[in-house]
Amino acid sequence: MIALGLALAAVSAVAINGGYRLQHAAASALPPLALRRPVRSFASLAGNRRWLLGFLAGVAGWALYVAALKLAPLSLVQAASAGGIGVLALGGGRLVAREQVGVGAALVGLLLLASSLGADAETAHGVAPAVAAWLAVSALSAAAAARTLPGGAGLGTAAGVLYAAGDVATKAAVGGGARLWFVPVLLACHGVAFVCMQLAFQRGGRLATAGLAVLWTNALPIVAGSVLFSEALPGGWRGAARIAAFALVVLGAVALGRPEGGAPVDAPRDAVRLSID
Repeated sequence: MIALGLALAAVSAVAINGGYRLQHAAASALPPLALRRPVRSFASLAGNRRWLLGFLAGVAGWALYVAALKLAPLSLVQAASAGGIGVLALGGGRLVAREQVGVGAALVGLLLLASSLGADAETAHGVAPAVAAWLAVSALSAAAAARTLPGGAGLGTAAGVLYAAGDVATKAAVGGGARLWFVPVLLACHGVAFVCMQLAFQRGGRLATAGLAVLWTNALPIVAGSVLFSEALPGGWRGAARIAAFALVVLGAVALGRPEGGAPVDAPRDAVRLSID
């Protein structure tokens, strides 16, 4: 059953990240989206066939992800999804040096994370107060990222942190019973993350937005698997691999989120405010 869950996770990653590619290509060419005009903004997105196809691919990918969580531990599912950032890196022109460093570091880091997991990792559904605390910290972290990092990178990071929080809430919710109260929380996390992602697509490149989101969406739930869901980790060299993996994940995030040569590649902060207002 675990093997089937990992296969579903891999297919899910291709669908979700392929969808991001289509959504970014479409959203970046549309007129500015505005939070104060949500219906008009969403209609502008949904009216674009390329964006709509990408959105539907993402929804299908998420459904496969939920099915995978019913069959396999959270950390293993996320590890199987680790190559998703490679889908974003394919095509779309030659990568500049910092993007090559960022993608390479991220892929190696996520592969190390995968190697640090025990194949027979057991899983629980987490202690509700601990899961709730994780979600609260995630929300605060996402807000801080959106305010302090350049527009596209900040919103992309915020989206990734919130999508990761939604994945953690999903893992808790699939336990059923009283834990179904996490369903509204996971929907809220995914909803706000969706808004952040679409705004990010208009303020930065594919890797500086969706790439950062995918990076944190994969990395953070692997940590949650150990911290919240009792997914035991093997000792020895795997522990060292995990430390190295997170160092590489952070390096990849810094490389993808930093403008080339220190020059801002995203919209100026004032312009971002105006378009959001």
